Amino acid sequence: MPGERVLTILHLDLDRLTWKTETRADLAGYLGGIGLASKLFAELWRPGLKPLDPAQPVVLAIGPLSTVFPLATKTAAVFHSPLTGEWGESYAGMRLALALRFAGYDALVVTGRAAHPVYASVTPGRVSFRDARGLWGLSTEETGRILREWEAGRGHRSTVRIGPAGERGVAFAGVNVDTFRHFGRLGLGAVFGAKKLKALVVYGDKSFPIPDRKAYRAVYDEVFRRAVETDLLEKYHGLGTAGNVMVLDGLGALPTRNLRQNRFEHAARISGEAFAEQTLLRKLACPGCPVGCIHIGLYRRQFGTGYEYESIALAYDHELIYALGSLLGIGDTDGVYALIEKVELLGLDAITSGVLLAWATEALQEGLISAEELGVRLAFGKPDGYLAALDRVVRQPNDLYRTLARGLEAAARTYGGRDFALTLGGHEMAGYHTGYGFLLGQAVGARHSHLCNAGYAVDQDLGPDFDPDVLVERLIAEEKWRQVLNSLCICLFGRGVWDRDTVRAALESLGIEAGGDFLSALGDRVFKLKNEVKQEMGFDFRKLRFPRRCLETPSFQGRLDEAVLKDLLERYIRKAGV
Repeated sequence: MPGERVLTILHLDLDRLTWKTETRADLAGYLGGIGLASKLFAELWRPGLKPLDPAQPVVLAIGPLSTVFPLATKTAAVFHSPLTGEWGESYAGMRLALALRFAGYDALVVTGRAAHPVYASVTPGRVSFRDARGLWGLSTEETGRILREWEAGRGHRSTVRIGPAGERGVAFAGVNVDTFRHFGRLGLGAVFGAKKLKALVVYGDKSFPIPDRKAYRAVYDEVFRRAVETDLLEKYHGLGTAGNVMVLDGLGALPTRNLRQNRFEHAARISGEAFAEQTLLRKLACPGCPVGCIHIGLYRRQFGTGYEYESIALAYDHELIYALGSLLGIGDTDGVYALIEKVELLGLDAITSGVLLAWATEALQEGLISAEELGVRLAFGKPDGYLAALDRVVRQPNDLYRTLARGLEAAARTYGGRDFALTLGGHEMAGYHTGYGFLLGQAVGARHSHLCNAGYAVDQDLGPDFDPDVLVERLIAEEKWRQVLNSLCICLFGRGVWDRDTVRAALESLGIEAGGDFLSALGDRVFKLKNEVKQEMGFDFRKLRFPRRCLETPSFQGRLDEAVLKDLLERYIRKAGV
């Protein structure tokens, strides 16, 4: 709990449907969040076993600032990814961190596999395993609605669940958290499904003393002031990240039609401005956040002939608009919303879904896969075929769909088309064709995400005439500092608010000494630990590949040279010591 350097870990054993807690003073140096989760995973994972083996652990962890300070809203998850076969890491906001904090747990570890579908109800000092056979097969929305009716604790409760994609082992299935938030990337939903774990419901009502209330209040007020009275976070409250659509299109960095183009002629019709002006209903915030960056829009779906419509509230942001919009050539908000709703209900990762469908469209055009195998018509700009294909990816009616359900790397290895398969480090690429920093950054990042080291921002800062050593050093420094922020579970949107001095002051107000080089040493240690485990899992930096399509289509930095990328990769390996 805050102010003390002893961490409480809750272990759930699904083989035996038992639970236990342990307290670990020796883990205090990892603070919490990704530091704590990485250390626990490194202790518990089973080399040689496959990602979906029941013995492989899932670790969820919060940080010492969670719910205590503004913007400390995330929960970190670490697992063995069934999509890449190596390090799995994801983050989700909304109420999970709050519920874990007030239930009294710094981390929750799940191992084993239940004999039949279950869900776990976690409260302070007690865990109940409940039969979930009646929930198995239901969508994420139906499951969430039922669990909210069954379980007490409204306002202090978090409901975490999977949909049909996770149940059926789709390697890029996500986990929905409360409403509109997700552990989206790298397949945590499939790991839950393999464990027959339909859901976790966490409730807490404990309270904790603040050791130095005067110092705490001073830091809290300053963080709050920066968040709401400066322009550091205005972008996220205003249009949200959807505001990136027109910016990237203007830079020639918006991947379109499987990156055949770097600009989209219909970008304005699916821009943040278009979504806001035509559909915006409200803005939401995670508990403990004063910003309100979650943009909720209205989708009017026709479900029958005549005047038969229903109104559906859906969250949108840049990554969804990119993956389910421009990359598929979808040029209207309703088309994008239809696909957002589909991946939401099935419990799929939106980015991987969109990138996979874009590849499949081109593979069909190239004759690598057949229309008969697909059973639906895929064409850029036509959402109906994509909606039907997503259902089939989850049902897996034939070998093609069973392969697609393993992700794009598996599909391209089996059917060809690797030159236009948009993966970096085995993970489907995010929506920034800015240049070398983005491509290298996602490929080498521990979880192969644009969020590992913000390479897209490095590209925009340095421009086309960059010093290669500076670019590589920026990526490494950013990823190491993000290990600190992620150990505190601070939302990365707030990284401009939380500088080193503020982090130290916040920790010290809770009685946690963080002077000297403690923070830098923590970033180094977690960065090193994650890369060591990745390499034990078989990851090899020197086997990274960069899709030819990313080199052929000009980026913000112009047309990219494979020799330059390989040189940057060698510099990264040398400087990072990996």
